[in-house]
Amino acid sequence: MSNTPISAQSVADLREKTGAGLLDCKKALTDANGNVEEAVTILRKKGAASAAKKADRATKEGVVESYIHVGGKVGVLIEVNCETDFVARNEAFRAFVKDLCLQIAAASPLYVTRAEVPEADLTKEREIATAQVQGKPPAAVQKIVEGKLEKFFSTICLVDQPFVKLPEKTVKEMLTDQITKIGENIQIRRFVRFQLGS
Repeated sequence: MSNTPISAQSVADLREKTGAGLLDCKKALTDANGNVEEAVTILRKKGAASAAKKADRATKEGVVESYIHVGGKVGVLIEVNCETDFVARNEAFRAFVKDLCLQIAAASPLYVTRAEVPEADLTKEREIATAQVQGKPPAAVQKIVEGKLEKFFSTICLVDQPFVKLPEKTVKEMLTDQITKIGENIQIRRFVRFQLGS
């Protein structure tokens, strides 16, 4: 237990920063001995665990959102599901879905998750990456190829991309944060991105 007194202001600041509940923020700050960054890490770990518990819940409600970029040359249509129609009407949920539309318009992902990437594309990318590192020590080749595949996924998979509004987090981390804040399972079901002439 911490000997450092935790001020109401530091709890409020952490709550503003993370969206976690007051008691969770106070406990995280106490556990982190007043260190805000460590408290954020504690809350993020707790949020990821909480989101994982909700992952099997049915998501039969949600919204289909559209976005047309200025000039009408790029358009996005996305379906994001949640558990209840109450959450589907929630402003925070709808704002997150709109942000996902902006993400797709700006970053041009091809798939929602890695599981959707065709095996043939993955094999081809692995072969290209392996060919690029010929002549390196065999122990290094595996690590370099895996690193190149991670970069490949962060380009084509929506959930692996850096979030355009907050690049230090991935879309998956932002999704986990939303699940934690809202308290329901949320799934990005599918999207389509249209670009004039492509």
